[in-house]
Amino acid sequence: MKILIVDDHALFREGLRHVLNAYDEEVSIVEASDYDHALQHASDNPDLDMVLLDLNMPGKDGFATLESFTRLFPALPVVIISASILQSNVQRALDAGAVGYIPKDTTSAVMLSALRLILSGGIYVPQGLLNSQGNSLDQNGSHESSLTARQVEVLNLLVQGCSNKEIASKMDVAEATVKMHVTAILKSLGVNNRTQAAMAAEKLGLVNSSV
Repeated sequence: MKILIVDDHALFREGLRHVLNAYDEEVSIVEASDYDHALQHASDNPDLDMVLLDLNMPGKDGFATLESFTRLFPALPVVIISASILQSNVQRALDAGAVGYIPKDTTSAVMLSALRLILSGGIYVPQGLLNSQGNSLDQNGSHESSLTARQVEVLNLLVQGCSNKEIASKMDVAEATVKMHVTAILKSLGVNNRTQAAMAAEKLGLVNSSV
């Protein structure tokens, strides 16, 4: 396994190394202290399995760099590691294509669990923010706010009967990325398969009326 750590603090990168070594003693780690080198490392290492990206670093905007990663390397999972726990930042990161958002004050045990989930094809969001979204759903009576814009787009195509491969082609993303979004959609809607997801989406009014 090879993972790229992008953070401008050497001490934090060292701490992440220890966490990742606990996950896999043979993990290969590539480090970057700025966004330009991060993108260059991703280009030079096509065998990367994951990117751990800090949003707040000197120089370029972190969200712009995230969007560059998802555009240039659509099959490469990017996980945000940030000191910010603003729900708006979490939602914006997921909308931009991140497959996880881990606060920097997360314990090593929780971080390991999050990384296992993401590497198995899931999407990780801090439990506190999930609860916040859940409260919002109860108040508004809608599941739409728990889905990112990308997931709503995937859901619409799923309801039309498109396969993961067809969705990937229509959205111009990797099939692996579509699979991650479908997994997150099933979890959000509380269903077990695509048919149930389509039925729930139509019942809740989450898809276009023309579908």
